[in-house]
Amino acid sequence: MNFILNQKYSDGNTPIRPEEAEQLIPKISTLAELNEYEAVNILRAREWAFDNRTMKSNDPLDEVYVRELHHRMFDNVWKWAGTYRQTQRNIGCDPKEIVQRIPQLLANARYWLENKTLPVDEALLRFHHQLTKIHPFANGNGRHARMIADIAAVKYGQAEFTWGAGKDLVAAGDARTRYLAALRALDADENDLKSLFDFARS
Repeated sequence: MNFILNQKYSDGNTPIRPEEAEQLIPKISTLAELNEYEAVNILRAREWAFDNRTMKSNDPLDEVYVRELHHRMFDNVWKWAGTYRQTQRNIGCDPKEIVQRIPQLLANARYWLENKTLPVDEALLRFHHQLTKIHPFANGNGRHARMIADIAAVKYGQAEFTWGAGKDLVAAGDARTRYLAALRALDADENDLKSLFDFARS
């Protein structure tokens, strides 16, 4: 497990803490293996999430669903999958605030969508951005926030976002750089949605 703790993490990635690394399920010796295990797990979660029966019977703006989706995305890799983080990070709110802030964000997103106070894409991109800022889980927050935004988009009659057509926004590269820059632009100015919108629909 030391390989996880000693990695150089790329910009925007949350380093894994020793107590979290102890919760790793498979025996892994390289970061590439970890990424592969997670990718397979996420693919299975995606199949579940976009299945017609799941889409009809589940609400992506429900707090239980937020945790269930993360659990399904990482349940074969991390014992803490689907559990809100308990420790302070280099990003995100105080962990004690997560249980209040997630329902508040979900209620806001539901209001925007049901009352059409914002266009669907804008509502979901603002939801996505604020979810990444809360950073509710120990890891996997960006991947989780992108998938739940995609699920909600389909639920509300839109196409999934393309996210710069980046197949893997975890790895360093142009797509990840543009994605992080767009999130930071919105951090600096809550009205500056253009970069994130252009990226998410490019």
